[in-house]
Amino acid sequence: MIDEELAEVVANLRRLGADDVDVEAKRASIKLPKTVRETVSAFANTRGGVLVLGLDEAAGFAAVGVGDAAKLSADLGSMCGEELEPPIRPVIRVHRFEGVDLVVAEVPALEPDRRPCFYKGAGLTQGSYVRVSDGDRRLTSYEVQLMLSNRGQPRFDEEPVPDVGLEALDAGMVAGFAARLRERRPHAFAGLATEDVLRRAKVLTGDQVTLGGLMALGAYPQEHFPQLLLTFIHYPTPEGADLATGERFLDNVPIEGPIPVMVADALAVLRRNMSRRATVRGAGRLDTWEYPEAALREAIVNAVAHRDYSPAARGTQVQIEMYPDRLLVRNPGGLFGPVTEDDLGEEGISSTRNATLLRLLEDVAIPGTGRTVCENRGSGIRTMINALRHASLSPPRFADRVSFFQVTFPNHALFGPEIVDWIRRLGERGLTDSQCQGLAMAKNGEVLDNKAYRSASGLDSRRATAELGELVARGLLTQIGGSRWTRYELTPDAASAASAPARADRRAEVLAALADKELNRAEIASVTGLADKALARWLRILRQEGLVELIGESVRSPNVRYRRTGQALLDEARP
Repeated sequence: MIDEELAEVVANLRRLGADDVDVEAKRASIKLPKTVRETVSAFANTRGGVLVLGLDEAAGFAAVGVGDAAKLSADLGSMCGEELEPPIRPVIRVHRFEGVDLVVAEVPALEPDRRPCFYKGAGLTQGSYVRVSDGDRRLTSYEVQLMLSNRGQPRFDEEPVPDVGLEALDAGMVAGFAARLRERRPHAFAGLATEDVLRRAKVLTGDQVTLGGLMALGAYPQEHFPQLLLTFIHYPTPEGADLATGERFLDNVPIEGPIPVMVADALAVLRRNMSRRATVRGAGRLDTWEYPEAALREAIVNAVAHRDYSPAARGTQVQIEMYPDRLLVRNPGGLFGPVTEDDLGEEGISSTRNATLLRLLEDVAIPGTGRTVCENRGSGIRTMINALRHASLSPPRFADRVSFFQVTFPNHALFGPEIVDWIRRLGERGLTDSQCQGLAMAKNGEVLDNKAYRSASGLDSRRATAELGELVARGLLTQIGGSRWTRYELTPDAASAASAPARADRRAEVLAALADKELNRAEIASVTGLADKALARWLRILRQEGLVELIGESVRSPNVRYRRTGQALLDEARP
């Protein structure tokens, strides 16, 4: 980390008034606090992070410094290497900041097949931590066991169910499944008797049904695993139950059967509980469901197919919860393998906890449809995002924890009539569709950063950065933070759109700053108060209009100066 990045980190902490999920500050003026072990373990078990020693959170993250920076750095390196298992090798540097020394450690995330990192003195179960919001939380014994099982490829879906044989499977589903395999994969299944097809596909092991086979093709899997089901609850208020009326829920349905049946029944229950909305699109209005069915189907399939099927999780259901302002789908077991929240939906990035079950579901049809449960090509998240984008809805929000994974669909259209009117009142010409999406997200109070913008628009990172930068230059967004902490908020004028005409044209201010003088960009910015990107935009416009000219060879040079042209002086002299 360089000094400029540290300054951004500290500025962000002071603005938030608290640590965040990626940064932890500790006073540590004389020696290492014991909680440093917990923080390093938590960062290593999550996605990495930055530990800053010498900042006092209680004093608004004032830089109080450390007494002996060299010793503290050595002690931190020794602790990470000798007291933690596996050893952690953070990058540790001493920075001179606001007149004092700070010790900064960049802690890397451990690869999933090496987690959990734990403090040896407390042991594996008591000494393993994970980062949640702005703090460190001890892992539960279930979470520790889940991390351990995730070091390799879990095989719980291939385990035989004791004393359960072919009679537990649905005969019609088995026949359709076997016929499809013989047709699609003749080299492996043509000519085999049905039981041999089931054994080769790992629906049976010997004469016993596997857990994956039971969930994919069983007549009634809940006879043997009562909690491997879906539950649906429709709550009357955003907080859940209506305390004023005592109404606990509007609908409450347990959804049972094999996975194909549960998917079909869950979609039917959702349709029964959804209303329809009118969405503005172009010059017309489109009548659609609150949530597109394609997005819901993918979320449900992902939840039941990728959930944790280990013995410790077989008492936990997949949950669907509907509120007036959102719908969420939650399953036990977080993301598996190298996939993270940040790269969900990215091309070519996928990982499967239940490899055999997913392979079975490729060839099992959803009742009443001509489609199978899944494609098993890692395309589910992209399909979900694209369906919401096509419906002009906000992108989904993902929450990955060790013990669960959750997807939340906000219940509002990005381009309802109010948002369309607000964008019109901004008075900005030439905005792209994706820029309008980003503005709508910010207006709706959603977190807007490069990742969220890419999810909503489908653009790559480079183009997303350029378009967000242009919105900053137009004075519509304000950039907060830098590097990986960068996010964007609406400027006060853009949020209200009441003073849009005054905000939209800054030519006069720039020309006034250049009256009878030649200035560089920093000097013009000091006079006008314009942000650098906004100033660069107006200087470019004024140069194109022939009212300002460049003194120097390159606009990129920090020393280049600007002056008004003769045309600008003539325009000013005209009555």
